[in-house]
Amino acid sequence: MNTFQIQLAGKIIELSAQYPYLLTYCSEYLVTGTPDLSIAVQPADIAFEREKSRREDLREGIPVRAFSDDCLEATAAYRKIADALLAYDILVFHGSAVAVDGVGYLFTAKSGTGKSTHTALWQTYFGERAVMINDDKPLLAVTAQGVTVSGTPWNGKHFRGTNMSAPLRAICILERAEENRIEPISAKAAYPMLVQQVNRPSDPQKLQKTLRLIDRLSGQVRLFRLGCNMDISAVETAYRGMCPEV
Repeated sequence: MNTFQIQLAGKIIELSAQYPYLLTYCSEYLVTGTPDLSIAVQPADIAFEREKSRREDLREGIPVRAFSDDCLEATAAYRKIADALLAYDILVFHGSAVAVDGVGYLFTAKSGTGKSTHTALWQTYFGERAVMINDDKPLLAVTAQGVTVSGTPWNGKHFRGTNMSAPLRAICILERAEENRIEPISAKAAYPMLVQQVNRPSDPQKLQKTLRLIDRLSGQVRLFRLGCNMDISAVETAYRGMCPEV
């Protein structure tokens, strides 16, 4: 086993892995210290991920993909981390998170909608003021003082992300549209998408904890629906809609 420590969302996690790939994968997050929690990936966890991937491919009607054991181990590790971090009121959320002037904005959407394309435009529009936090599965720490979004090594197929955290100002549900528009929405209106995009544990008690955290999350950040095209003008529409004071 390869054992090392990483820090995610302020928590030190000791990881024990079968293959060296995970250590390389997490290289930008390595730390030393007293761990808050320990995760060990077992062969059964890798087998679970392979079968889960197979079932999903069959359900979507695509050829079954063959992932290597070390890649599946990385996926299994993050699933176990996600479950363990619930004890600290931290969620794994499927979306693309970008920071502007040190403040976070999280875009989520159905797969293939273009959230990564949209956040890439934020970097073009704002230049050095914008930093990609995590383009796929950031962490959201829900506290009494607000919500913090943090980067992780699990940041999507293009590896767009930064080892950083930022206060989260808004979550925006992105939809394609010919004309750019943005509107605030209620927690009730956002709830189905929030539930769909958060990591949902199989354990019933942990699932209930997740749903309670979603309720707290939706009460602590502003929620929006953005209809946008892929023009850079969509960034100005989104930013001004979420930050009317600018």
